[in-house]
Amino acid sequence: MPVTLQVDGDRWRAHLLAVAKSNPHLVPVAKGNGYGFGMPRLARRAGWLGSDTLAVGTYEEVAGALSRFPGDVQVLSPWRPFLREVSFDPRVIHTLGRFEDVGTLAAQARAARARVRVVLEGLTSMTRHGLHRDELDAAAGRLGGLRLTGLALHLPMSGDRLGEAERWAALLRVSRLATTTLYVSHLSGNEVTTLAGRHPALTVRPRIGTALWLGDRSALRVTATVLDSHRVRRGARVGYRQRPLPRAGTVLVVSGGTAHGIGLEAPAALTSIRQRAVSAARGGLEAAGLALSPFQVAGRQRWFVESPHMQVSLIFVPSAVPAPAVGDELDLDVRLTTTTFDRVVIQG
Repeated sequence: MPVTLQVDGDRWRAHLLAVAKSNPHLVPVAKGNGYGFGMPRLARRAGWLGSDTLAVGTYEEVAGALSRFPGDVQVLSPWRPFLREVSFDPRVIHTLGRFEDVGTLAAQARAARARVRVVLEGLTSMTRHGLHRDELDAAAGRLGGLRLTGLALHLPMSGDRLGEAERWAALLRVSRLATTTLYVSHLSGNEVTTLAGRHPALTVRPRIGTALWLGDRSALRVTATVLDSHRVRRGARVGYRQRPLPRAGTVLVVSGGTAHGIGLEAPAALTSIRQRAVSAARGGLEAAGLALSPFQVAGRQRWFVESPHMQVSLIFVPSAVPAPAVGDELDLDVRLTTTTFDRVVIQG
Protein backbone atom coordinates (compact mmCIF):
# COMPACT_ATOMS: atom_id res chain seq x y z
CA MET A 1 0.00 0.00 0.00
CA PRO A 2 1.26 3.49 -0.82
CA VAL A 3 2.51 6.55 0.99
CA THR A 4 -0.23 9.03 0.15
CA LEU A 5 -0.70 12.78 0.14
CA GLN A 6 -4.41 13.29 0.78
CA VAL A 7 -5.80 16.71 -0.16
CA ASP A 8 -9.07 18.34 0.84
CA GLY A 9 -9.70 19.62 -2.68
CA ASP A 10 -12.29 22.28 -1.88
CA ARG A 11 -10.23 23.79 0.90
CA TRP A 12 -6.97 23.65 -1.08
CA ARG A 13 -8.48 25.28 -4.16
CA ALA A 14 -10.09 28.00 -2.04
CA HIS A 15 -6.68 28.79 -0.55
CA LEU A 16 -5.04 28.94 -4.00
CA LEU A 17 -7.69 31.34 -5.26
CA ALA A 18 -7.36 33.52 -2.15
CA VAL A 19 -3.58 33.82 -2.64
CA ALA A 20 -4.01 34.60 -6.34
CA LYS A 21 -6.65 37.24 -5.59
CA SER A 22 -4.44 38.99 -3.04
CA ASN A 23 -1.45 38.89 -5.43
CA PRO A 24 -2.70 40.17 -8.82
CA HIS A 25 0.78 39.85 -10.39
CA LEU A 26 1.46 36.40 -8.90
CA VAL A 27 4.14 34.14 -10.40
CA PRO A 28 3.56 30.62 -9.03
CA VAL A 29 6.68 28.54 -8.39
CA ALA A 30 6.67 24.83 -9.28
CA LYS A 31 10.04 23.16 -8.86
CA GLY A 32 11.76 20.07 -7.52
CA ASN A 33 9.21 17.53 -6.34
CA GLY A 34 6.45 20.09 -6.90
CA TYR A 35 6.07 20.67 -3.17
CA GLY A 36 4.90 17.05 -2.89
CA PHE A 37 2.24 17.38 -5.59
CA GLY A 38 4.55 16.86 -8.56
CA MET A 39 5.62 19.66 -10.86
CA PRO A 40 3.30 18.67 -13.77
CA ARG A 41 0.20 18.93 -11.57
CA LEU A 42 1.23 22.36 -10.29
CA ALA A 43 2.00 23.60 -13.81
CA ARG A 44 -1.55 22.75 -14.86
CA ARG A 45 -2.95 24.32 -11.67
CA ALA A 46 -1.01 27.55 -12.33
CA GLY A 47 -2.80 27.79 -15.67
CA TRP A 48 -6.12 27.21 -13.87
CA LEU A 49 -5.27 30.17 -11.62
CA GLY A 50 -4.90 32.37 -14.69
CA SER A 51 -1.22 33.16 -14.17
CA ASP A 52 0.70 34.34 -17.24
CA THR A 53 4.10 33.23 -15.90
CA LEU A 54 5.27 30.10 -14.06
CA ALA A 55 8.66 29.83 -12.35
CA VAL A 56 10.59 26.54 -12.34
CA GLY A 57 13.84 25.69 -10.64
CA THR A 58 16.11 24.33 -13.38
CA TYR A 59 16.37 23.96 -17.14
CA GLU A 60 15.66 20.24 -16.77
CA GLU A 61 12.16 21.20 -15.62
CA VAL A 62 11.41 23.55 -18.52
CA ALA A 63 10.13 21.03 -21.09
CA GLY A 64 7.59 19.55 -18.69
CA ALA A 65 6.35 23.00 -17.73
CA LEU A 66 6.03 24.21 -21.32
CA SER A 67 3.89 21.19 -22.23
CA ARG A 68 1.46 21.76 -19.35
CA PHE A 69 1.38 25.52 -18.84
CA PRO A 70 0.15 27.91 -21.56
CA GLY A 71 2.11 30.98 -20.50
CA ASP A 72 5.75 31.94 -20.01
CA VAL A 73 8.20 29.84 -17.99
CA GLN A 74 10.84 31.63 -15.92
CA VAL A 75 13.90 29.61 -14.88
CA LEU A 76 15.05 30.51 -11.37
CA SER A 77 18.50 28.95 -11.66
CA PRO A 78 20.84 31.33 -13.48
CA TRP A 79 21.95 30.62 -17.02
CA ARG A 80 25.53 29.43 -17.41
CA PRO A 81 27.52 28.91 -20.66
CA PHE A 82 28.21 25.24 -19.82
CA LEU A 83 24.54 24.22 -19.52
CA ARG A 84 23.32 21.70 -22.08
CA GLU A 85 19.55 21.68 -21.48
CA VAL A 86 18.94 25.32 -22.41
CA SER A 87 15.89 26.04 -24.54
CA PHE A 88 15.63 29.20 -26.65
CA ASP A 89 11.87 28.75 -26.87
CA PRO A 90 10.40 32.29 -26.95
CA ARG A 91 8.20 31.43 -23.94
CA VAL A 92 11.25 30.79 -21.71
CA ILE A 93 12.61 33.61 -19.54
CA HIS A 94 16.23 33.12 -18.51
CA THR A 95 17.87 34.46 -15.34
CA LEU A 96 21.25 36.16 -15.59
CA GLY A 97 23.21 36.52 -12.37
CA ARG A 98 26.82 37.13 -13.50
CA PHE A 99 28.06 40.12 -15.42
CA GLU A 100 30.18 38.04 -17.79
CA ASP A 101 27.20 35.84 -18.71
CA VAL A 102 25.17 38.77 -20.06
CA GLY A 103 27.36 39.34 -23.10
CA THR A 104 27.91 35.60 -23.64
CA LEU A 105 24.19 34.82 -23.78
CA ALA A 106 23.61 37.85 -26.01
CA ALA A 107 26.21 36.52 -28.44
CA GLN A 108 24.70 33.00 -28.42
CA ALA A 109 21.22 34.40 -29.03
CA ARG A 110 22.51 36.52 -31.89
CA ALA A 111 24.25 33.52 -33.47
CA ALA A 112 21.10 31.40 -33.13
CA ARG A 113 18.91 34.26 -34.37
CA ALA A 114 16.75 33.57 -31.33
CA ARG A 115 14.40 35.92 -29.52
CA VAL A 116 15.65 35.48 -25.96
CA ARG A 117 14.07 37.07 -22.90
CA VAL A 118 15.87 37.48 -19.59
CA VAL A 119 15.63 38.83 -16.07
CA LEU A 120 18.66 40.19 -14.29
CA GLU A 121 19.00 38.97 -10.71
CA GLY A 122 20.39 41.23 -8.01
CA LEU A 123 22.77 39.84 -5.40
CA THR A 124 20.81 40.16 -2.16
CA SER A 125 21.98 39.36 1.37
CA MET A 126 21.17 35.72 0.56
CA THR A 127 24.61 35.79 -1.16
CA ARG A 128 23.59 33.08 -3.58
CA HIS A 129 23.30 34.30 -7.19
CA GLY A 130 23.17 37.76 -8.65
CA LEU A 131 24.75 40.94 -9.94
CA HIS A 132 26.21 43.49 -7.56
CA ARG A 133 24.40 46.81 -7.40
CA ASP A 134 27.19 48.64 -9.19
CA GLU A 135 27.04 46.16 -12.11
CA LEU A 136 23.45 46.84 -13.17
CA ASP A 137 24.11 49.78 -15.48
CA ALA A 138 27.07 48.06 -17.10
CA ALA A 139 24.95 44.92 -17.60
CA ALA A 140 22.26 47.03 -19.25
CA GLY A 141 24.83 48.08 -21.85
CA ARG A 142 25.70 44.45 -22.67
CA LEU A 143 22.19 43.12 -23.22
CA GLY A 144 22.41 43.61 -26.98
CA GLY A 145 19.38 41.93 -28.54
CA LEU A 146 18.27 40.27 -25.30
CA ARG A 147 14.84 41.40 -24.18
CA LEU A 148 14.86 42.41 -20.51
CA THR A 149 11.62 41.55 -18.71
CA GLY A 150 12.53 42.54 -15.15
CA LEU A 151 14.89 42.64 -12.19
CA ALA A 152 14.63 39.67 -9.81
CA LEU A 153 15.37 39.52 -6.07
CA HIS A 154 15.72 36.28 -4.13
CA LEU A 155 15.47 37.55 -0.56
CA PRO A 156 16.23 35.77 2.73
CA MET A 157 13.41 34.50 4.93
CA SER A 158 14.39 36.64 7.91
CA GLY A 159 15.90 40.04 8.61
CA ASP A 160 14.86 43.33 7.05
CA ARG A 161 13.60 41.90 3.77
CA LEU A 162 11.33 44.82 3.01
CA GLY A 163 14.09 47.35 3.61
CA GLU A 164 16.41 45.44 1.31
CA ALA A 165 13.74 45.22 -1.39
CA GLU A 166 13.12 48.98 -1.00
CA ARG A 167 16.78 49.75 -1.70
CA TRP A 168 16.77 47.61 -4.84
CA ALA A 169 13.49 49.14 -6.01
CA ALA A 170 14.94 52.63 -5.64
CA LEU A 171 18.04 51.55 -7.53
CA LEU A 172 15.97 50.06 -10.35
CA ARG A 173 14.08 53.32 -10.81
CA VAL A 174 17.29 55.33 -11.40
CA SER A 175 19.21 52.66 -13.28
CA ARG A 176 19.67 52.27 -17.04
CA LEU A 177 17.65 49.06 -17.04
CA ALA A 178 14.75 49.34 -19.48
CA THR A 179 12.19 47.68 -17.24
CA THR A 180 9.72 48.63 -14.53
CA THR A 181 9.07 45.06 -13.35
CA LEU A 182 10.49 43.79 -10.06
CA TYR A 183 10.21 40.07 -9.23
CA VAL A 184 10.51 39.29 -5.52
CA SER A 185 10.77 36.04 -3.58
CA HIS A 186 10.03 35.60 0.14
CA LEU A 187 8.17 38.81 0.83
CA SER A 188 4.88 38.48 2.73
CA GLY A 189 1.65 39.74 1.21
CA ASN A 190 1.72 42.82 3.40
CA GLU A 191 5.33 43.52 2.44
CA VAL A 192 4.53 43.22 -1.27
CA THR A 193 1.61 45.63 -0.85
CA THR A 194 3.79 48.09 1.04
CA LEU A 195 6.59 47.90 -1.53
CA ALA A 196 4.20 48.38 -4.45
CA GLY A 197 2.52 51.30 -2.70
CA ARG A 198 5.81 53.09 -2.13
CA HIS A 199 6.92 52.51 -5.74
CA PRO A 200 3.78 52.91 -7.88
CA ALA A 201 5.87 53.26 -11.04
CA LEU A 202 7.02 49.65 -10.63
CA THR A 203 5.11 46.42 -11.17
CA VAL A 204 5.99 44.19 -8.21
CA ARG A 205 5.57 40.49 -9.02
CA PRO A 206 5.79 38.08 -6.06
CA ARG A 207 7.11 34.62 -6.87
CA ILE A 208 5.38 32.26 -4.43
CA GLY A 209 5.81 28.53 -3.90
CA THR A 210 5.45 27.24 -0.34
CA ALA A 211 2.90 29.82 0.83
CA LEU A 212 0.79 29.13 -2.26
CA TRP A 213 0.75 25.34 -2.54
CA LEU A 214 1.30 24.49 1.14
CA GLY A 215 -0.06 27.60 2.83
CA ASP A 216 -3.14 25.84 4.25
CA ARG A 217 -1.49 22.83 5.86
CA SER A 218 -4.79 21.72 7.39
CA ALA A 219 -6.00 20.85 3.87
CA LEU A 220 -3.18 18.32 3.52
CA ARG A 221 -2.73 14.95 5.23
CA VAL A 222 0.09 12.46 4.71
CA THR A 223 -0.58 8.79 5.46
CA ALA A 224 1.20 5.45 5.31
CA THR A 225 -0.17 1.95 5.66
CA VAL A 226 0.56 -0.72 8.26
CA LEU A 227 1.78 -3.72 6.24
CA ASP A 228 2.63 -6.11 9.07
CA SER A 229 2.59 -6.31 12.86
CA HIS A 230 4.68 -8.45 15.25
CA ARG A 231 4.40 -8.76 19.01
CA VAL A 232 7.91 -8.84 20.51
CA ARG A 233 9.37 -9.42 23.95
CA ARG A 234 12.00 -7.35 25.66
CA GLY A 235 15.48 -8.14 24.31
CA ALA A 236 14.19 -9.59 21.04
CA ARG A 237 16.57 -8.96 18.14
CA VAL A 238 14.97 -7.61 14.99
CA GLY A 239 15.80 -5.93 11.70
CA TYR A 240 18.89 -5.98 9.51
CA ARG A 241 21.18 -5.09 12.40
CA GLN A 242 19.57 -7.43 14.92
CA ARG A 243 19.57 -4.87 17.70
CA PRO A 244 17.85 -5.96 20.93
CA LEU A 245 14.65 -4.12 21.79
CA PRO A 246 14.69 -2.26 25.13
CA ARG A 247 11.16 -3.34 26.10
CA ALA A 248 8.18 -5.47 25.07
CA GLY A 249 5.75 -4.15 22.50
CA THR A 250 4.88 -4.32 18.81
CA VAL A 251 7.06 -3.89 15.76
CA LEU A 252 5.06 -2.39 12.92
CA VAL A 253 6.17 -2.71 9.30
CA VAL A 254 4.84 0.39 7.55
CA SER A 255 4.98 1.70 4.00
CA GLY A 256 7.50 4.49 3.46
CA GLY A 257 11.28 4.39 3.37
CA THR A 258 14.32 6.12 1.98
CA ALA A 259 12.91 5.97 -1.57
CA HIS A 260 10.15 8.28 -0.33
CA GLY A 261 12.56 10.55 1.54
CA ILE A 262 11.58 9.09 4.92
CA GLY A 263 14.41 9.46 7.42
CA LEU A 264 16.47 11.67 5.09
CA GLU A 265 16.35 14.80 7.23
CA ALA A 266 17.32 18.24 5.98
CA PRO A 267 19.24 20.52 8.37
CA ALA A 268 16.84 22.31 10.69
CA ALA A 269 16.89 26.01 11.50
CA LEU A 270 17.06 26.07 15.31
CA THR A 271 16.15 29.56 16.47
CA SER A 272 15.14 29.10 20.11
CA ILE A 273 16.83 27.67 23.20
CA ARG A 274 14.04 25.09 23.52
CA GLN A 275 14.51 23.89 19.93
CA ARG A 276 18.23 23.47 20.52
CA ALA A 277 17.63 21.58 23.77
CA VAL A 278 15.21 19.20 22.03
CA SER A 279 17.73 18.69 19.24
CA ALA A 280 20.49 17.92 21.73
CA ALA A 281 18.28 15.40 23.54
CA ARG A 282 17.38 13.69 20.28
CA GLY A 283 21.01 13.65 19.25
CA GLY A 284 21.89 11.74 22.42
CA LEU A 285 19.16 9.18 21.80
CA GLU A 286 20.23 8.74 18.19
CA ALA A 287 23.79 8.16 19.31
CA ALA A 288 22.44 5.29 21.41
CA GLY A 289 20.84 3.74 18.31
CA LEU A 290 17.37 5.31 18.60
CA ALA A 291 15.80 7.75 16.17
CA LEU A 292 12.35 9.28 16.23
CA SER A 293 10.28 8.44 13.17
CA PRO A 294 7.66 10.65 11.47
CA PHE A 295 5.03 7.89 11.87
CA GLN A 296 2.36 8.63 14.46
CA VAL A 297 0.52 6.11 16.61
CA ALA A 298 -2.00 7.23 19.24
CA GLY A 299 -1.13 10.86 18.57
CA ARG A 300 2.63 10.54 19.12
CA GLN A 301 5.62 9.98 16.86
CA ARG A 302 7.14 6.55 17.42
CA TRP A 303 10.74 5.36 17.34
CA PHE A 304 12.38 3.64 14.39
CA VAL A 305 13.59 0.14 15.23
CA GLU A 306 16.48 0.83 12.84
CA SER A 307 17.23 3.04 9.87
CA PRO A 308 14.39 3.03 7.30
CA HIS A 309 14.58 0.48 4.52
CA MET A 310 14.15 1.56 0.91
CA GLN A 311 10.36 1.26 0.75
CA VAL A 312 9.27 0.31 4.28
CA SER A 313 10.18 1.21 7.83
CA LEU A 314 10.11 -0.69 11.11
CA ILE A 315 8.75 1.26 14.06
CA PHE A 316 8.27 0.29 17.70
CA VAL A 317 5.05 0.70 19.68
CA PRO A 318 5.27 0.04 23.47
CA SER A 319 3.02 -2.67 24.88
CA ALA A 320 0.98 -0.09 26.83
CA VAL A 321 -0.18 1.47 23.54
CA PRO A 322 -2.81 -0.36 21.44
CA ALA A 323 -1.15 -1.28 18.17
CA PRO A 324 -2.95 -0.47 14.90
CA ALA A 325 -4.03 -3.36 12.72
CA VAL A 326 -2.61 -4.41 9.38
CA GLY A 327 -4.21 -2.20 6.74
CA ASP A 328 -4.69 0.79 9.04
CA GLU A 329 -3.38 4.18 7.96
CA LEU A 330 -0.90 6.14 10.06
CA ASP A 331 -0.37 9.89 9.90
CA LEU A 332 3.14 11.10 8.98
CA ASP A 333 4.78 14.34 10.04
CA VAL A 334 7.03 15.02 7.05
CA ARG A 335 8.27 17.94 4.98
CA LEU A 336 6.36 17.87 1.72
CA THR A 337 9.26 19.45 -0.18
CA THR A 338 11.51 16.46 0.61
CA THR A 339 8.99 13.62 0.34
CA THR A 340 8.07 11.58 -2.73
CA PHE A 341 4.55 10.17 -2.63
CA ASP A 342 3.22 7.05 -4.31
CA ARG A 343 -0.14 8.72 -4.70
CA VAL A 344 -1.64 12.19 -4.50
CA VAL A 345 -5.38 12.01 -3.89
CA ILE A 346 -7.34 15.26 -4.27
CA GLN A 347 -10.72 14.65 -2.69
CA GLY A 348 -13.67 16.69 -3.87
